[in-house]
Amino acid sequence: MTGTERLDQVIFFDIDNCLYPLDLGLVALTTARIHALALTAGLSTETVTETCETYYRDYGLTVRGLMKHHGVKPSDFNEKVDGSLPLETLIKPDPELRRILKAVKIRRWAFTNAGIDHARRVLRCLGIEDLFEGITFCDYAEIDFPCKPERAAYERAMLEAGVTDPRMCYFVDDSAKNVEVAIELGWTAVEVSQKASTMLNISRIHELPQVLPQLFDQTLFST
Repeated sequence: MTGTERLDQVIFFDIDNCLYPLDLGLVALTTARIHALALTAGLSTETVTETCETYYRDYGLTVRGLMKHHGVKPSDFNEKVDGSLPLETLIKPDPELRRILKAVKIRRWAFTNAGIDHARRVLRCLGIEDLFEGITFCDYAEIDFPCKPERAAYERAMLEAGVTDPRMCYFVDDSAKNVEVAIELGWTAVEVSQKASTMLNISRIHELPQVLPQLFDQTLFST
């Protein structure tokens, strides 16, 4: 942050497919690993895709359904899905993103549906881990852990970031549903998507200063 930061305001950033491009292919790699894990947990090849999609829709994350109904352990998911992804090969440091984040005048907080180890790996690969005050993540070991778009996840993010007024919260995410819930809660939210459906939207994270110019120190951003 700069010398003119607003300590009463926080901008929450989603991580996966938001801070890096969707076309890196991590969605497909993650899905394949989740399906493989589901098969070892007893799902059949005929039903694994539909069942995993149902769990994602009903529980916010497929892993919640696999843990709830098939005995998948947090350690299984961490080892065979998150921990097995070749993040260091696919995600490279992003100097432009780092410059943009450093120009933000308010507090920066990561808010992800991933586990903490995965979240830190991604931020480290991008070269921006040090720019976030904290990370609100999904603790897979917690029974019925909340995740976006559940309101409890947003309330946890506010609590952990130490902000009580939703009008002081800004949010950037690639999921339209996640953005819609944030708006319902009174946050100012931006959707990062090539097919955005919400009021404030950008096609890539680097366009953020264009839609929220009031949050940036333009003198730093332009240098």
